[in-house]
Amino acid sequence: MTFKETLKTKKFIITAELFPPKGTNIQPLLEKAKLLRGKVDGFNVTDNQRAVMRMGSLAICRLLQEQDCEPIMQMTCRDRNRIALESDLLSAAALGVNNVLILSGDHPTQGDHKEAKPVYDLDPVQLLKTARVLETGVDLAGKKLDGFPQFCLGAVVNPMADPLDLQLAMMEKKIEAGAEFFQTQPIFDFKLLETFIARAREYNTKILIGVFLLKSAQVAIFMKEKLGINISPHYIDRLSQAASPLDEGINIAAELISQMKPHVDGVHLMALGLEEHIPEILNKVK
Repeated sequence: MTFKETLKTKKFIITAELFPPKGTNIQPLLEKAKLLRGKVDGFNVTDNQRAVMRMGSLAICRLLQEQDCEPIMQMTCRDRNRIALESDLLSAAALGVNNVLILSGDHPTQGDHKEAKPVYDLDPVQLLKTARVLETGVDLAGKKLDGFPQFCLGAVVNPMADPLDLQLAMMEKKIEAGAEFFQTQPIFDFKLLETFIARAREYNTKILIGVFLLKSAQVAIFMKEKLGINISPHYIDRLSQAASPLDEGINIAAELISQMKPHVDGVHLMALGLEEHIPEILNKVK
């Protein structure tokens, strides 16, 4: 079943995030993908995540396909102008990579090439519209295409944004532009989601809530203080006091999924290099 077909079912959807290597050694990533094959519905492949240079998302997506894994190519607006973005979308379609998650992308000053110039020629709404224009058989210049793509398009939404009305308005614009599903940042408190979920239901779209594997209290503190992620002191205390912080992080992730499962369409798992522990998380979900 393709990811697009899965979105049309009532299944609790699970996606997992993989980030390409910084180099050409793809074997560790492919080994992790094999461990998760059959356990998740889609594999997000990041596009120079956190503005750190890595192998391209499209290359990894194609390799995942060869392993019978369903890839979701992330595409940021940060690094390419509209010519390159259109070209990469057509390249993805030619290789059979039809699932695309579109996002803005972190500014280069946050990454490892701080001197790099950001592009942001198109914003996420404009890029979603661009992908849909390509599907009609023409490009943004109105030139006819010899063969045209068919995509399954996704976007991101922040349930914790303040004001929430602005985030919901942006979400509605992304749906109007062609988004078929949404993924969120890591969420560590389902109670904080309730208002968002209640209001987002009116849009009749699939929303996959981000769940992050915390491996230590230090990581939790960094995410809270540096990235602005709302993490309860309760979880930080549990990680600090645990004999094995990683095992406790696995328990926390499983608990969060169990809490969310009756109320949301699915989850997007982020393990940041610890993807081999995702099956254990899923086995603990009640």
